[in-house]
Amino acid sequence: MELILLQKVTNLGNLGDKVSVKPGYGRNYLVPYGKAVPATAKNLAEFEQRRAEYEAKAAALLGDAEARRARFADASVTLYANASAEGKLYGSVGVREIAEAFTAAGLPLHKSEVILGEGPLRRTGEFEVQLHLHADITTPVKVVVEAEA
Repeated sequence: MELILLQKVTNLGNLGDKVSVKPGYGRNYLVPYGKAVPATAKNLAEFEQRRAEYEAKAAALLGDAEARRARFADASVTLYANASAEGKLYGSVGVREIAEAFTAAGLPLHKSEVILGEGPLRRTGEFEVQLHLHADITTPVKVVVEAEA
């Protein structure tokens, strides 16, 4: 399936690139989320007419993500969970809990922006979690998991 990217997509291409992807990826993710359009002659001509608009939007999104990275620079959050005496959690701390904790602390964050490379947190302690704010911007934050009193 041939598509024209309307924004930068990680590990795929940049704005305006003509890419070939599997039909399910294009039909179920890229097109519905507005990240790409089918590479027809009509869409290609329309994209070239609106290229400046798309580039301005991409620059605004990148600037917004840079500003958010600065706000998250030294950010940390403490989560409390039910844990055993050895520090093993009864359950786990996932991306939803981390995103809600940062949002409650005044730093809005969506759960899809939280990257837990090794899966949910299952022990108490201090962890470094990556935030994927934009295709080009990833920043680490500190998450502390403590046992409930």
